Amino acid sequence: MPRLFVEQLTVLDCAFLDAQRGLVGESWIVDLALDGELDEQGMVLDFGEVKKRLKRALDDTADHKLIVPAGAPGCAHTTQGDTLRLRFESATGAIEHRSPVAAVCLLEAAEVTADTLAAHLHSRLRRVLPPNVRGADLHLRHEAIDGAYYQYTHGLRKHAGHCQRIAHGHRSRLQIAVDGRRDERLERRRAELWKDIYLGTAADIAEHVGGRLRFAYRSGEGEFELVLPDDRCELLPVDTTVERIAEHLAAQAASERPGTKVEVRAYEGVMKGAVATRG
Repeated sequence: MPRLFVEQLTVLDCAFLDAQRGLVGESWIVDLALDGELDEQGMVLDFGEVKKRLKRALDDTADHKLIVPAGAPGCAHTTQGDTLRLRFESATGAIEHRSPVAAVCLLEAAEVTADTLAAHLHSRLRRVLPPNVRGADLHLRHEAIDGAYYQYTHGLRKHAGHCQRIAHGHRSRLQIAVDGRRDERLERRRAELWKDIYLGTAADIAEHVGGRLRFAYRSGEGEFELVLPDDRCELLPVDTTVERIAEHLAAQAASERPGTKVEVRAYEGVMKGAVATRG
């Protein structure tokens, strides 16, 4: 039977809840293979349709969403109208989240892994496949990164698209050059400090009580709220766009390497990001 494949059909920039790590930013690359009979064009499926119809189904299911293991013992959620509320117990502390239903992807699983998410995506994909396509194989993988990277979550209240969702994230490489030479030690130090971090905007804080931060805002999609332990957050005085993150990282690196020229390449997921310089 003929097989069609598309490597890196899409990248799912999302976040997920984990019993040990808490709230985790993630970027999964999705590879797809289709088995089926040839249609009247002599194709399993036109690549244009793969990129349009199938990519859209995958993105609509999980991209820029909070992936929730609904079967986890520490997970409780309720839906009222278009609003979903949840509480999740983790080793890092309790996490509370409120958002429109569209900002959350619920898995019928005890944990979020590449395999459990792929199974969920596969069930959604089957609904949009034409009759001649008999099978679909999904593979989720990470970008191969030679060096430092960190995983962060954030939300951009002013964003017109899905980045406005308060808990989505990225797995991002980091490159810092000092006087034109890469400083891998500085990269590793920052990546370790920002391991599984929530990058919050100070203006979005609604409450800070008992070692917990509550972020809340209204954006185009609706009302969003997120409550986290404050030691899992770093606050920026500006919106946490990748441009601002790069500037923030460059300022910190310059303070550690005074009198030098610092250049930071901060990635937002896979193969995209921003550059900032100081000095």
